[in-house]
Amino acid sequence: MALPAYSTDPDPPPAAVAAPASVVAMPRRRRTSAARLAVGVRELAGLILPPVVTIGVLMFIWEAIAVGHPGGLPAPSMIWMDSRELILHPFFDRGGVDKGLFWHTLTSLKRVAIGFSLAAVVGVALGVLVGGSRLAHRGLDPIFQVLRTVPPLAWLPISLAALQQANPSALFVIFITAIWPVIINTAVGVRNVPQDYRNVGRVLRLSPAAYFFKILLPAATPYIFTGLRIGVGMSWLAIIASEMLLGGVGMGFFIWDQYNASRISDIIVALTWVGLVGFALDRLVGLIGRIISRGASAS
Repeated sequence: MALPAYSTDPDPPPAAVAAPASVVAMPRRRRTSAARLAVGVRELAGLILPPVVTIGVLMFIWEAIAVGHPGGLPAPSMIWMDSRELILHPFFDRGGVDKGLFWHTLTSLKRVAIGFSLAAVVGVALGVLVGGSRLAHRGLDPIFQVLRTVPPLAWLPISLAALQQANPSALFVIFITAIWPVIINTAVGVRNVPQDYRNVGRVLRLSPAAYFFKILLPAATPYIFTGLRIGVGMSWLAIIASEMLLGGVGMGFFIWDQYNASRISDIIVALTWVGLVGFALDRLVGLIGRIISRGASAS
């Protein structure tokens, strides 16, 4: 058996092992507080600047027209001169009806809160009944469609004749004005509950109460709050109009009282308050609706 040939050559050098390439981590770009602040300022400016510029342009046009044609509506500069105390001091209270705009607004809001709350509860209940029962829909829907077309102030003489007092009459006008959009939108929401949801309720053999709170109400929540947003706006319109005729403390009474005193500047300031409060009420109900809708969807 032959041995392997002996080699006198030196051992070959070991193969060179490539050193692993070092990976250089790129530093992450972190937004500094200044960058975040700049982004927030830009977003805020995008929300605020357009309406501010629009209002400024409209005020300039109004000022130019009023100065060029005296005798009509007062110019913004004249409104500021005439009603500066009313604008800067809305919280004064000298007794009686001599109050600042805050107290008149608060009185109107209290009336709206009571009347609208009653309309919301009764309207949702009737909407569920009309939307869930064909017999109730056939019997009540024609009546609702007729009554909802009656103007709010047309109910005032009836309410005064029946209730004999101004404040309950104002609450009734708010109630009867706000209830129709709540009923109609709730009924539409109940009728549009998906059939799959109804089948799940039958499979699980849910009780009527459990079906209402776990399936029907969450599914109809967006429709209900659409009706509530319309209803709260109509409530605010109704209370201002009814207070003009009923008297006492309130924004409607204040506007009518200033008209009798020929203080047009104060009326314009009060109308601005009315618009801002109505806008805030609409946004508040919409925010509550979004929060409740998210909770209902999550559950």
